[in-house]
Amino acid sequence: MNGSNEVEALYRQLLTAWNDRNARGMAELFAEEGELIGFDGSQAIGPDDIFSHLDPIFRDHPTARFVSKVKTVRPLGSEAAMLRAIAGMVPRGQSDLNPAANAHQTLVVAKNAGDWRIRLFQNTPAQFHGRPELVERMTAELRSLLS
Repeated sequence: MNGSNEVEALYRQLLTAWNDRNARGMAELFAEEGELIGFDGSQAIGPDDIFSHLDPIFRDHPTARFVSKVKTVRPLGSEAAMLRAIAGMVPRGQSDLNPAANAHQTLVVAKNAGDWRIRLFQNTPAQFHGRPELVERMTAELRSLLS
């Protein structure tokens, strides 16, 4: 498996853990100094802090599930890479995306003892202020993945 495939597989593991509401599973994918920056701007650093941040969210809220499309995976040398994706969210109990939750996602990973680990995962709102056609275009692209 080449690095690009491994990086994309790690990203899919991250989103699967979110969709399964598995805080421990998400946290374990991060390096010791790995950072998570959430949709609301909240930040958690390191697996323990990330777990402590996510666990009450999953316990107390019916989190929506991610639908995503990887746009690029770029090497940053032989031991690191950056993945960029677009993502949308389908609220629990519903079958369509909530366009207000569309996001750009950035994942920076590096090898640690031969295994890829997340150094940064940032989930940035894609609200495109004043440009509703861009929200519609992103939503349509993500919606095509729902079937």
